[in-house]
Amino acid sequence: MRKITHEVTGPLGIHARPATLIAQACTEFKSSVRIECNGAVASGNNVIQILALHAAKGSRLDITIEGTDEDAVVEKLTEVLDRLEPAKKKSSILKVAFFGTKDYDRIFFSELSRDKGEGTYNVDIKYFNSILTIESAHLAEGFDAVCIFVNDEAPREVVEALAQGGVKCILLRCAGFNNVDSEAAKEYGITVLRVPAYSPYAVAEHAMTILQAANRRIHKAYAKVKDNNFALSGLLGVDLHNKVAGIMGTGRIGQIMARICKGYGMTVLGWDAYPNKALEEQGLLTYVTKEELLQKSDLISLHAPLIMGEGGTYHLINDEAIGMMKEGVMLVNTSRGPLVDAEALIRGLRAKKFHAVALDVYEGEDANVYTDHSDDMLGNSIVARLTTFPNLILTSHQAFFTREALQAIAGVTMENARNFNEGYAFGMAEVK
Repeated sequence: MRKITHEVTGPLGIHARPATLIAQACTEFKSSVRIECNGAVASGNNVIQILALHAAKGSRLDITIEGTDEDAVVEKLTEVLDRLEPAKKKSSILKVAFFGTKDYDRIFFSELSRDKGEGTYNVDIKYFNSILTIESAHLAEGFDAVCIFVNDEAPREVVEALAQGGVKCILLRCAGFNNVDSEAAKEYGITVLRVPAYSPYAVAEHAMTILQAANRRIHKAYAKVKDNNFALSGLLGVDLHNKVAGIMGTGRIGQIMARICKGYGMTVLGWDAYPNKALEEQGLLTYVTKEELLQKSDLISLHAPLIMGEGGTYHLINDEAIGMMKEGVMLVNTSRGPLVDAEALIRGLRAKKFHAVALDVYEGEDANVYTDHSDDMLGNSIVARLTTFPNLILTSHQAFFTREALQAIAGVTMENARNFNEGYAFGMAEVK
């Protein structure tokens, strides 16, 4: 166990930005971090709890670290706490139009944008429930920036409309940026910033969750038990132990999925346009050609970005790819829907090629994402057809949806807004 103390010297105390930086630092490590101040206690990785400490200037933070990487946590926290002094530069307020607002967005963004003054994010957010489209782009008139998500639309005509309304920055609260015409943004002098990584663990863990649910027919078992049916017919799964996992896309999420598969006792193959040889040296996986991975894998997990055009990843899984796969293969996609040709997948399902399919994303999902259609007629034929297969599980683009991920998304997005407003470097966040 390690203990450190810190006296709060900033005039605003531990406000939204310091709380966010502390929480992000603590989330990186295994050790638990406990912060005490004025008789109140907060978990070091929870920004809302840290804000609730109400640590004003002159308060003392008593921090306890306990776990396997205590020294690393102390070093990181000391570094973060030492640079919490407010910037001397005074900035104007950045006005942001926030599209596609959900109640869970407000939990963190409202807290982080509350404070104004030196050292704060200095962001004023106006929330809109509608997603960004050409019809709603006029709502951003007079704002400095827009904040959008994966289901918002920013093709050239929308970018033009935003520019005409005075918008100078597009803040993506996600990693993907295929819904933004970046070339048009450059032409109109609009900076596009994203969240390169928030919680890769959330996505990889969800991938294995829904894959195992489909494999073991958990969705069917749950429905049967609710009907007092305890028969096991139709619920037969397979062991993952000693099977071969194929990871298509070996970035941060793919690497975590590979480690999860290793934990199940699987042999892991990898395919990536830019192989990371260090992963082979670590013994995590073996790189093979795309064709070899498709032919040898019992489980195929997709973690590649969506790249259009020749040589890209659009319809990476098509009729030809499915034809190369083993009989009884398992497929999971938590990356981008169009990586899988939906019609080819349905043909493969009808031909009983797959033992299990698990999808958090699917081709043609845009109109459904984060929208309640429970009182509507089902208008998406792909959804209607996919959900008829008993060996398929479909979730609603929720792989990212954990408290840690939402906290990180809000924190990085607000840092991007501050960096844009104050003229600091963007690093990996900028879409070029």
